[in-house]
Amino acid sequence: MRARPSRAVSLLVTSVVLTGLLIPGAVAQHGGQDPAHGPEAAAPAAVDLADIPAEPPVRPETPAGARELFGADCDTEIDGSLVVAYCHNGYPETDLLRLHVECDRWWDVDGDGAAVPLGPAGRVQLTGRCWKEVRTAWVSHERPGTARR
Repeated sequence: MRARPSRAVSLLVTSVVLTGLLIPGAVAQHGGQDPAHGPEAAAPAAVDLADIPAEPPVRPETPAGARELFGADCDTEIDGSLVVAYCHNGYPETDLLRLHVECDRWWDVDGDGAAVPLGPAGRVQLTGRCWKEVRTAWVSHERPGTARR
């Protein structure tokens, strides 16, 4: 198996190739003038290999307050007394979903659905209802290890 060249060697070879392609074109543009005078006469840049890191820099840690990508995308539809939520999990972690329905009438019982696990790239349809009108409905998301019972 052939060893992969280091990043420093790759950068050096690339710069040598580009320099070889660009300098003849720059000299040809002057139409025979002596390029020893003016800004074109600058010496080719020397690259110190010690200045080129062998590995890419370490990625800084994400701040504690950074938002993690988690939670299925849900669309909730209310039609009279019926609620339907269509959810799709586009993330690599399982999401526990619960449908919550708040009914408009004071005597109508609000509903909190059971937790439904939705795996990566999965789809699910959650339904709930009231006897009469629905005031509001929403879906809550939990990680499997932190689910309440």
